[in-house]
Amino acid sequence: MQLSIFALFASQGANRHRQLGQGMTEYIIIVALIAVAAIGVYSLLGESVRNQVAGIAKEITGQTSNAQINRARQAARRAGTVAQQDINLGNYNEATEAGEQQ
Repeated sequence: MQLSIFALFASQGANRHRQLGQGMTEYIIIVALIAVAAIGVYSLLGESVRNQVAGIAKEITGQTSNAQINRARQAARRAGTVAQQDINLGNYNEATEAGEQQ
C-alpha cells in the first residue's frame, strides 16, 4: 500500500516538471515572436525614430533640431512609400533597395 502511494506522488512530481517545462517553452516562443515583430517595425521605422530622438536630444540641450526633424520627416515619407508597394518574395530585394535609395 505504501509503495503505491509513493509511486503516485512520484508520478505527480514528474508531471509538474513537464508542465513547468511546457510553460517555459510557450513563454520562449511568445518572446521570440515579439522580438521578430519588433525587428520588423524597427527596420521599417528605425531611421525616423533615430532622427526624432536626435532632434529631442538637441532641443533638450538648447540647440536647434530642424535638420533632424527634416530627416525624420523624409525617412517617414520613404517608409510610407515602401509600405504602399506590393512587395512579395519575387520583388522583395528590389523593393528594399529602392527604399534605401530614396
